[in-house]
Amino acid sequence: MSVPILIEPTNGQFSATLAGAPELRCIRPSRSEAIAALQKELAAKIEAGELLDLELDSLGVSGLAGRFKDDPTLREIREQIYSDRDADRQQ
Repeated sequence: MSVPILIEPTNGQFSATLAGAPELRCIRPSRSEAIAALQKELAAKIEAGELLDLELDSLGVSGLAGRFKDDPTLREIREQIYSDRDADRQQ
């Protein structure tokens, strides 16, 4: 799993924060230590079941992909389009 984090200097140290969740923040003397501490904290939350992957439906036109694959009306429309195309090619 990959999650976006924000790294910023904070009073001579570095802060690593999970994007969108300011309560998940680790401050350490170096950038790499802050990242490692946040990674450890996130791993503990995942293991405890507090942080999960949540799949969302796609929005817009891409969210419709495959939704009507078994619709007989769509099949009829497609067959008519192919028939019209083939008729145009023969002319």
